[in-house]
Amino acid sequence: MTSTSTADELHHTHVAAGYKAALTNPRISEAAKEHARQQLEVLEGYDDEQKNEHNNRVLGGFKAALHNPNTSEDAKRHAREVLEAAGVDVGDEPSTEESAPSAKPHDQHTARVLAGYKATLHNPKTSEEAKAHAREVLESSM
Repeated sequence: MTSTSTADELHHTHVAAGYKAALTNPRISEAAKEHARQQLEVLEGYDDEQKNEHNNRVLGGFKAALHNPNTSEDAKRHAREVLEAAGVDVGDEPSTEESAPSAKPHDQHTARVLAGYKATLHNPKTSEEAKAHAREVLESSM
């Protein structure tokens, strides 16, 4: 959500509050109260549209969770339940086994650590002692 839409929502909330206050104010004429009722109906339509957009984004997040290989089976099961309760057809969404990442998280971590040692060798600000240690680690990993 952008700051503009947040500001718009806040504005509409304040406007609606003003119209609601007008309805209960004894000093306001019946014509003004009728105008306030009409405007509140328009704003309620705006609120419904905003709620629908929000719900669509929430459901989209649950659907994305089904495709995310880093999402646990428990979380995917919960996402399926929420989507089915909302009437979204989840069909044959992939499970973790079908959508597993090409490298395991541990392998990715190790690759990144080794890349850091390799970068150490090329860094002119790194001491010779640190470079020697990096060489040892890299040689032992091969």
